[in-house]
Order: sequence, then structure tokens, then C-alpha cells
Amino acid sequence: MSNAEQRKRKSQLAPRREPVQARARERARQILDTTGRLLEEVGLNDLTTILIARELGVSVGSLYHYFPNKHAILYAMGEQWLASMTAALEDLEQKDLEQMSLEQFIAELLERLVAVYREQRGLLPLVQAMWSIPELHELDERHDELVISRLSGLYKRLGFVCPPNEMNRLARATLETCHALFLVIVNQRGVRSRRTQHDLQQMLFTMLDSHRGEARPGGLEDVEAP
Repeated sequence: MSNAEQRKRKSQLAPRREPVQARARERARQILDTTGRLLEEVGLNDLTTILIARELGVSVGSLYHYFPNKHAILYAMGEQWLASMTAALEDLEQKDLEQMSLEQFIAELLERLVAVYREQRGLLPLVQAMWSIPELHELDERHDELVISRLSGLYKRLGFVCPPNEMNRLARATLETCHALFLVIVNQRGVRSRRTQHDLQQMLFTMLDSHRGEARPGGLEDVEAP
């Protein structure tokens, strides 16, 4: 895609205006919250701006004052989710990781990220949209880049001595494993949810503990980047 096409696509997803006044900010938040609830209730395919406007009790024209189309609303929701992920990882980075055991680190990581997944309404269809809708692919790529780069830095502080490509591979494996099971955990309740999270914690510890001291994994000259 050319730079011109990228700029055009970006402009089509941008909010009509950045809310400045408190009332406008509240309305934008209501639009995102209502869209998240509707995603859970009707799914991505049946979600329309007409439905969103009706649930809010406003005209479609009023909705378009804030977002030009459905994809722009989904894009804003995705950015909101990425901001929450960034805040959660930054909070973990403030901890004294050099003195933390691997078990404690994994527990702290999962608690923060599961909380982010639980807070985001309509997360599963939103994730599906980020993966399947071309206009939203950038969000999916930004999500992966964000988590992998942050995890790689955290692993270094925990004393991992893997070469960069192997560190990247472990970070991606952590991301993919967590993402798949988080989507299960947030749809479970009580004991089932806690047991699945505990199983995930055990899985990550087994994988990471077996590799953190490998300066040259498997005796190979190099490990391909994912």
C-alpha cells in the first residue's frame, strides 16, 4: 500500500473531531461503551451505526459528528485497548524485576493483562475485527509489536541470556499463548476461570524456565526470528 493510500485510510478512521469539552468526551465514551455492549449482544456482522445510534437515543447524523463510520468506532476501541495494555505493562516495568522470581513475575503479568481483557467490552469480536478487517490490521500489528517488545525487555531484566531472535520467539510464544487463553478466561466465571489462569501460569513457567539460561539455544548457530 502506498503512503497516499495509507494516509487516506487513516483519515477515514479518524474521529470527526477530538472531544474537548467534558460533555463531548462523555458522549464519545458512551459511543465506545455502547458499541462494546452491542458487539457482545449482536456480534460484528449485525453491528451498524443505525443500531448504535438507536441504543444511544440519538440520530445517525449526531453519531457521525464523532465518528464517520462503524470501522472508525472499532478503531477507536482498539486504540483504547492498546492504551490499557501499554499502561498495564508500564506498571509492571516499575517493579523491582531484578529481585523477582520467575513465578512471581508470571503471576503479576497475568493479573495485569487479564484485568485489561476483562475491562474491554466486546473484546472477542473486536479482536476478530482487528484481524479480519483490512482497515484495522494496523491495530493487530501494533498490538503484537507492543507486547513482544515489552516482554523482551522484561525478560532481559529477569536475567534471560537468550540471543535477540530467541528472546523475540519466547515473547511471541508468550503473547500467543496468553491471548488465546485470556479469551477463554474472561468468558469463564469463578473456579473455572481461576483454574484456567493457574494452568496458563504453569504452562508459561514450564516454557520460560527451560529457556531462560540458554545463551545458544539447542546448540544452534542462530535461531530464526518469528
